[in-house]
Amino acid sequence: MVNKFWFEAKNINCFKNGIRVIKDLSLKISFSENVILIGPNGSGKSSLIEVINRNIYPVVAYDSILKIFNKEVINLWELRQRISTVNNDIKDRINPNLKVFDLILSGLYGKYCYVSTKSESDHYKVESLMKNMNITSLSKKYFSYLSDGEKHISLIARALIKKPDILILDEPTANLDYKSKFFVIDKINELSKLNTKILCVTHEISMITSIYDRIIMLKSGEIFAEGDQNQIINSENLNKLYGIDVEVIKNSGFWIINRLSK
Repeated sequence: MVNKFWFEAKNINCFKNGIRVIKDLSLKISFSENVILIGPNGSGKSSLIEVINRNIYPVVAYDSILKIFNKEVINLWELRQRISTVNNDIKDRINPNLKVFDLILSGLYGKYCYVSTKSESDHYKVESLMKNMNITSLSKKYFSYLSDGEKHISLIARALIKKPDILILDEPTANLDYKSKFFVIDKINELSKLNTKILCVTHEISMITSIYDRIIMLKSGEIFAEGDQNQIINSENLNKLYGIDVEVIKNSGFWIINRLSK
């Protein structure tokens, strides 16, 4: 029987600098769902990404289990092939004079620079992906000339070029102006037609769109609530999650927060 979960954790605890950042976490994520992970700063969102990418490890305990792609002993090479992560730190690694086409192509070789030994097959893969993502117009632009939103989508395209099973988006709209933010959100929504599934990590409610099958709320390293967005995105949960007095409404498919009091 084929396991339907790519991530399985049972009672895992993780520490960073002596602080417990993941507390008795039990969570399963299936191959069939797009998931969005929300919570305030310090809630454990980034730590969970580090667990998935094997940058931090759970404490070994008899009642604790961690499986990624149904394996407890995880091959890092396989992990890097099957999971791609995009975060804002990557932007600093890019040569500003690299064209978007070459940036995306560099993902086939695990680099962030111009690749001189590219093949006809490489060209076809990049052209096809850019066409599917509707970003062909960016092909010949230099990375430094892009808007912040275009930069982020170019990095997402680079992450997708090797056709990973899972794409992790770490705060994809952080530090973006409204125009760039909506550009990124719209492009991410279009990714739902590809085979890759998305795990999006954010603190922004506006990121939650119809493509996400499940919402997971994290607080202080623990799961606060999880389920269908229409069930758990409500004023009561958000007030408790963020410690603020707000109301949340859904308008034209987007969640909007209104502040009620100081």
